[in-house]
Amino acid sequence: MAPSPLEAYSNAQMKYIFRLDDSDYGQILKQQITDLVLISNENNIEITPKEYTKNVYATIFTFCDNLKHLSIMSSSINDYPPLSLYISPPLTFSSSTLTKLCISVNDLDDCLALLDGRFKQLTAFIVQDDLPKLKCFSLTCYAGTRGYDNLVVPLLRRMSYLEELTLYIRILYGSIFISGIYLDNEILSHMLRLRTFTFYFASENDIIDSAIRISDSDIGRTFTNVKLGQVASIVDYFELDYMICHIFSLPVKFHRLEPVTNNIPNIVFNSVTHLKLHDKKPFKHEFFIRLARAFPFLQSLSIYNFEPPNWRPHENHRYHTDWCSIVDYPRLIALDMNDASTYYVERFLNETKTHLPCLTELKIWYDRLEKVTRNFTKDAMRCNCAKFCERCSVICRVNAKLFLQYEEEK
Repeated sequence: MAPSPLEAYSNAQMKYIFRLDDSDYGQILKQQITDLVLISNENNIEITPKEYTKNVYATIFTFCDNLKHLSIMSSSINDYPPLSLYISPPLTFSSSTLTKLCISVNDLDDCLALLDGRFKQLTAFIVQDDLPKLKCFSLTCYAGTRGYDNLVVPLLRRMSYLEELTLYIRILYGSIFISGIYLDNEILSHMLRLRTFTFYFASENDIIDSAIRISDSDIGRTFTNVKLGQVASIVDYFELDYMICHIFSLPVKFHRLEPVTNNIPNIVFNSVTHLKLHDKKPFKHEFFIRLARAFPFLQSLSIYNFEPPNWRPHENHRYHTDWCSIVDYPRLIALDMNDASTYYVERFLNETKTHLPCLTELKIWYDRLEKVTRNFTKDAMRCNCAKFCERCSVICRVNAKLFLQYEEEK
């Protein structure tokens, strides 16, 4: 029987198939499946990367004898558990047929481990030589890394024949912040065949000389190479000793951005669905209006800011009038306010200030939720709280009966 073309399975279907391993039907399937797309409905909260690596990744490679292509995708806004190779005891699964692998990994070390020779079936990756057959490479690393200079750059230097390159990297305390001049000298000059370069870099550095202040326009002037296309930059300063320089190609094609401060450029980020806000300066009403306009497809929002707006004595009336217009987030599903001032909690949950028609997941400390809802009696909070009552993620013991009653009385 000929091997099958691309097949898509859910977690439940794959678990059923694995149980057929010793049956005649199972033996046929082992030989048939060559292209597998697994739609995962599990996430990092439900199962650890170690468990998922052992029970899913290793089992797939063991079961599917002729597998050539494996892709794992998430069925929700939450990522599925990533591949983690640095577990104890180590797993030694392999494949002699796999040529294409599209999965999530735990961190940059796990990504590079795929290229160190242990997965020799990925014939496009050859550790001892350049990669002359590799035409397209994409690396998305949401976690910050200190290994950019000594891990990522040497890897890119071996890809001189690339035609398409995608990089999303947050660099922690690197030797230099990324600019147009840096990209010309360190990447483009080594990839003469490169046609498409999609990127987002966030360089986070300590400030050595506080007298030197680099601006957005300073960074923008370094982009003179037309091969880079349209580029935007954002420079954020945190007090006097720390800065973050963001540079990214336009239009933005990534789904996540972090960290985002008050300094939002006048750009519409149609692809971004996940956002993390982090600033030591307070977020005011006009910022959230700009946020909603800049990220119209936002689904997941995390706020890290303990500073409410500081009103001067003659501005106290603005505490209530500042949010006079309703801010609309029509697609927002998940909201994380564990590290946010109660000021922002109150503003987001109050239906007269913020419209959240799709909110189903809220992460918040219980005492703060109790405070802003006045022990679950405040009518203005009912609408935005209604849909997440059964899935509410509250850190601390919740009086479920009281909370559900609060929603039911809506």
